[in-house]
Amino acid sequence: MAEAEDFVSQEPHLALFKGSPRKRRRVDQKCRVFPPIEQSALKEYEKLEIRTRRVLSNTYQKLIQSAFLDDGIPGGVKYLINRLLALIEKPSLDPIYVGLFGAPGAGKSSLLNAIIHQAMFLPVSGESVCTSCLVQMSSSSCEQYEAKIHLLSDQEWKEELRNLTKLLQRPEEEDGEEDSWDRDNAVEEAIWKLQVLYGNGAERKSYEELLRAKPRAKIPASRIIALKGEEANELSVKLDPYIRTQMRNTDGGSIRTQIWPLIKYVEVILPRSGVIPEGVVLVDIPGAGDFNSKRDEMWKRTIDKCSVIWVISDIERISGEKIHEELLCESIKACQRGVCQNIALVVTKCDKLYLTEYLRERKGGNRVIESQREAILERNETVNLQKNRTLKEKLKRKLPTDSKVLDASDLVYTVSAQEYWRQELLNEEETEISKLRDYIRKKFLEKKRKTVTEYVTEAFGILLLTDTFNSQDCLMNEYFHLSSLRRFVEERIQLLEKDVDQCFTQIEEPLQEGVRDARASYRRILSGCLTRSKGNQGFHQTLKAVCLKDGIYASRTLARIDLNEAITQPIYDRVDPVFGNIFRNGKDSSSALILHIDSFKHSLQEKITEVVTKRGWNSNTCKHNFLIQEINAILGGLEGHILRKKKKIYESLCNSVQNDLKICYEEAAHITGQKACERMKDAVRRGVDRQVVEGLFERAQEKMKNQFQQLKNGIIEKVKGSVSTMLILASPRGESLYKELSGSLLLSVLSPRIIYYKRPLPSSDSCNFMLT
Repeated sequence: MAEAEDFVSQEPHLALFKGSPRKRRRVDQKCRVFPPIEQSALKEYEKLEIRTRRVLSNTYQKLIQSAFLDDGIPGGVKYLINRLLALIEKPSLDPIYVGLFGAPGAGKSSLLNAIIHQAMFLPVSGESVCTSCLVQMSSSSCEQYEAKIHLLSDQEWKEELRNLTKLLQRPEEEDGEEDSWDRDNAVEEAIWKLQVLYGNGAERKSYEELLRAKPRAKIPASRIIALKGEEANELSVKLDPYIRTQMRNTDGGSIRTQIWPLIKYVEVILPRSGVIPEGVVLVDIPGAGDFNSKRDEMWKRTIDKCSVIWVISDIERISGEKIHEELLCESIKACQRGVCQNIALVVTKCDKLYLTEYLRERKGGNRVIESQREAILERNETVNLQKNRTLKEKLKRKLPTDSKVLDASDLVYTVSAQEYWRQELLNEEETEISKLRDYIRKKFLEKKRKTVTEYVTEAFGILLLTDTFNSQDCLMNEYFHLSSLRRFVEERIQLLEKDVDQCFTQIEEPLQEGVRDARASYRRILSGCLTRSKGNQGFHQTLKAVCLKDGIYASRTLARIDLNEAITQPIYDRVDPVFGNIFRNGKDSSSALILHIDSFKHSLQEKITEVVTKRGWNSNTCKHNFLIQEINAILGGLEGHILRKKKKIYESLCNSVQNDLKICYEEAAHITGQKACERMKDAVRRGVDRQVVEGLFERAQEKMKNQFQQLKNGIIEKVKGSVSTMLILASPRGESLYKELSGSLLLSVLSPRIIYYKRPLPSSDSCNFMLT
C-alpha cells in the first residue's frame, strides 16, 4: 500500500478538481469572449467536464491503491488502469487551427490585427510584403504578451546551406553565357540569406568555408528566442525585426536583424481576451512554402492541421490574378488529405474603390449610387454573389456533395481591416470582421460540445465497468455466457474486412484512368512548367533550385513550382471525387468507409442486447451498458488512425513519382557550362520519359493501392484486439480477475453515483448524464 501511495503522489494528473472559486473565475474568464447565451452553454460544458474528471481521478487513485503494483496485476485491471489514465490525461480540447492562407501582400497581417483587435501588432506596410515567416497566434491564461521564435536546428540549417551554396556555384566556363546567370529570384534570395548571416562576400564562399565561419548574430543553444511584453505594443516592437520581411538598404548598410534566415516559425501567445476563444490558433500561412525542406514540410503540415482555411485575396487581385485560384486548389487538397472541413474566400481591402472609375465601369443596376460607401457595399455584394457561385462549383467538382464545406452559409467574406479601425466609410458590422469572429466562436462551441459529449460518454463506459465490481450481475452465479457473441464478432469482423475491401476497390478504376491520362499528357504539362515566356533569362538558377529540391521550388515571393505534383495532377483529377466519397462523413454515405464501421458497430450492439434479452436480464445492467459504451469508444478511436493514414494515402502518388525521379533531378542539377539551362531541361525531359516507359505512373498507382491495403489491415487488427479485450472483461473468466483485488476496499470506493437527468446540454436534443 505504501508503494501505491508513493506512486500516486508522483502523478501530477491525480490532482482533484474541487470547483474552487479560482477555478470558477477561470471558467468565467474563458466565457467572456461569448455573448450571454453562448456563455451559459460554455459554462455547462466546462462544469460537466470538471465533474467528470474529478470522478475519473478519484476512481483511478482508489484503483491504484487497491492493486498490487507489480507484474502480477491481471490484464483486465491493467486495461482499466490504462483507460482511466488515458482519459485523465486527455486534453480538454485539441487546438482549432484557422489558417489565413494568402499570397504576399494580400493583407493577412492586417486582417489578423483586426480580428484580435490589436492595431499594428503584426507588421503591415501598404502594398509591400511584410510577414516573412509562418506565425501562429493564440490566447491563454498568461498575464503577459509572449512570443517564441523557433529556429532551424543546426542540422536543418546545414542542409539548407549546402543547397544554397550549390545554387550559387558558377563555374568559369559559364562566364560567357550571360543570360544563364541572370540574377533571378532563387539567386537573389540565396545571396541575401548568406550575406545576412555571414556578411558581405559570403555568397562567394564554399560550403566548407561557411561552416567554419561565425554567424554575425548570436544563436541561442536552445534554438528558441523568448520575448515578453506587458502590453501588446511592447511585444510588437520586440517581435517586429524577426517577422518583418527584411529589405536590403540601398546604401549597403546593415539590416535590423541578422537571424531571420534561421527562423522556422513564430508562436505568439496573447493574454485571454474578449475576442478570440482560448484554444483557437490563428495561423498566418505564407502562400508558396519555403526553399528550406523543414520549413516547407512545416508549411504543408500546418495547412493539413487547419480545420478552417480562409484563402485571402485583396479586392484588386480577385478578378485578374490567378494566385488565389492556386491557393484554393491547395486548400481543397487539404480537405482531401487533412482535417479541413471549412474553406472560405476572404476578400480584403474592400474599402479601396475609385468612385469615378467604378461608376464608369458599372454595368446595370437600378439604384443610383450617390456615395463612396454605397458603391463599396454594392461591389461587395456583387463580388460575394459571383465568387460564392464559382467557389461552390469548384468545390462540387472536387468534393463529395454532402461535404460540410458545401453546407456553409458563407463561402465568401468581403472585409476591410482599415475601415474596421477608421469607420469613415463603413461601420464595424459592414467591415465583416465581426462575422469572422462570430464564425470562429461558432466553430469553437461546436467542437467543445462534441468533445465534452464524447469525453463524458467514454468516461461513463469505463465507470460502468468499475461499477460491475459491486453489481448483482457480477456477484450472482448467473454467468454472462458470451461464446455465441464471440462467434458472432468473428463473423462480423470477417464481413467488415470484406466490406472495407469492397469500399477501397472503388479507387481502382479512377486510378487506372488517371494513369492513362497522365501518360497521355505528362509531356505537355512538363513542357509548360519548363517554358518561360521571356526565354531562359533568369530561369537557369530557378530550374537548378527545382532540381536540387527534387522537383520542388518554393519562394517567399513567387508561385510554387512542383513538377511531381504537376505531372500527377491528371491522376488526382480522376481520383479526387472517389477519394472524397470513401472518407466522407456526411449522411449520404453509401460508398463511405464510415458506413461499414458504423454497420459493424450497430450489429455488435444489437447482438449484445439480444443476448441480454434472451437471458432475461435487465437491459440496464452495468455490464450491458459498459459493452455498449465501450464499443462506441473503440470504434470512435479509429477516427484518428484513419485520418493519419488518409494523408499518407493521398500523398503516396506524388511521393512515389518524386522518389522515382530523384536520379534525373540530380543529373540535371549537376549540369554546367554553355547552354546549361537547355541541357538541364533536356535532362529532366529524358529522365521523365525513361521513367514513364519503365512504369512511373503504374508504380505510383500500386503505392496508393498498397497504402489502402495497409489501412484496411490496421483497422481490422485494431478492432480485433480491442473487442477481444473488451469481451474478456465481460466474461466469467474476466470476473475472476477482479477477485485478486482487495474486494472490500474496492466495493466501498469504486461506485461513483451516475445520475441521469433529462436536461440536455445546450443546443442538444438528446438527454445526457451528470457524474457527481
